Amino acid sequence: MVSLAESSQNSSSRIQRSHARSMRTVRSNLYRTDSNHSPEARDLTGFSENLTDSVVDFRLRELAAAIGSSAIVAAKSGSIDATTDLLDISQDLSDFSSFNSDISGELQRLAAVPASSLSQPQLCRNNASSDDHHLDDPDRQGLGFWGDNIISSSEILETASPESLEPAVSLFVDILESSSAEIDAKRTAADKLRLLAKHRSDFREMIGSSGAIPVLIPLLRSTDPKAQENAVTALLNLSLEEQNKASITAAGAIKPLVYALKTGTAIAKQNAACALLSLSMIEENRTTIGVCGAIPPLVSLLLNGSTRGKKDALTTLYKLCAARQNKERAVSAGAVRPLVALVGEHGSGTTEKAMVVLSSLAGIPEGREAIVEEGGIPALVEAIEDGSVKGKEFAVLTLLQLCAESARNRGLLVREGAIPPLAALSQSGSARAKHKAETLLGYLREQRQQDAGAAAAAATGLLR
Repeated sequence: MVSLAESSQNSSSRIQRSHARSMRTVRSNLYRTDSNHSPEARDLTGFSENLTDSVVDFRLRELAAAIGSSAIVAAKSGSIDATTDLLDISQDLSDFSSFNSDISGELQRLAAVPASSLSQPQLCRNNASSDDHHLDDPDRQGLGFWGDNIISSSEILETASPESLEPAVSLFVDILESSSAEIDAKRTAADKLRLLAKHRSDFREMIGSSGAIPVLIPLLRSTDPKAQENAVTALLNLSLEEQNKASITAAGAIKPLVYALKTGTAIAKQNAACALLSLSMIEENRTTIGVCGAIPPLVSLLLNGSTRGKKDALTTLYKLCAARQNKERAVSAGAVRPLVALVGEHGSGTTEKAMVVLSSLAGIPEGREAIVEEGGIPALVEAIEDGSVKGKEFAVLTLLQLCAESARNRGLLVREGAIPPLAALSQSGSARAKHKAETLLGYLREQRQQDAGAAAAAATGLLR
């Protein structure tokens, strides 16, 4: 969606705004002497998707549960309550649709089994051997037609008991476990498990205890794109059952999921990101996921993914960045530049989420430095002037973090012409936005008084 400017050594590489610039920007430019701040046109490609908003957004409410571990810089005199701010942010973004698993790109496939799929009797006969003769059991072959129809019918699945599906699940697990089964058979078996795990919590619990998790994991490294995609999505759906999270982690799924995030189809990448998000609900998994290399491919998804993919990447990065080491990894992986770019993208549904992640990264010195270097201050001031109600709150919070302990950043904020929009926000914004705007204006007044005092002292020295 966004064509980012090529990296360079000067500030002209920072994110620029559209031609419809605000009067605040025009005013601030009157006082600039740095010729490197001439605007570059941003290439915005029109993009639309006829899909519902990413269902993964429902997880943001869960993110609030463990938010106490998020490191956000506190402003002077305790004027920023970091835990409360991020808790509110998480809850403010919880405007989700109902949840039926199969998050993200999986919504495009719904629950229908492709007509070209092989029936289970064919799978069993085609792949039978002396080592897995039990797959030729006539009773098990009879599950084929029945399994296809029951798993393809949402109405039947609504009333079916987990016990009635255990024979079918056992067959699918046997196929995945068989060393002689062809990839077509394994692809279809993973697809059946994906569909079953899509519908109900008790199905996910039953599948998780059936031995399906360990035999799905090898498919995450499959060279067959569809088999890999089916395995990723099956594990995503299974991970939504709380007790399955630990089982998936213990079976060694994190590193293969990162591999799928790097190498899979667009849907596989999106669902791998969501699966890692689900596993990151276990606090100790967050560092492990970062160590296994998830941050760079998430940044790549942020840069190159669809709107839905960007949302999935943003949500997962936000959760992982509750761990300080992952904040550092995200900054090192170049996450700040695309995040700043997304702040300027109105109407895509990613602007506020990008500001939430920026707020998290502003919790470490490297993050604050990178945000300023990539043009974050102008972009955030623009959001205060032209953004949504929530966007203004998130923007002023992030600016407060950037300026609380940095005289340089306060000076940049003043030169950017931030005082008029901040003054307006302190009068007409939400209660939270008013409070933060007033605090930030207090810092700017303090800075101007200090600068005036320094200038007076310097003048006195010259007179002597």
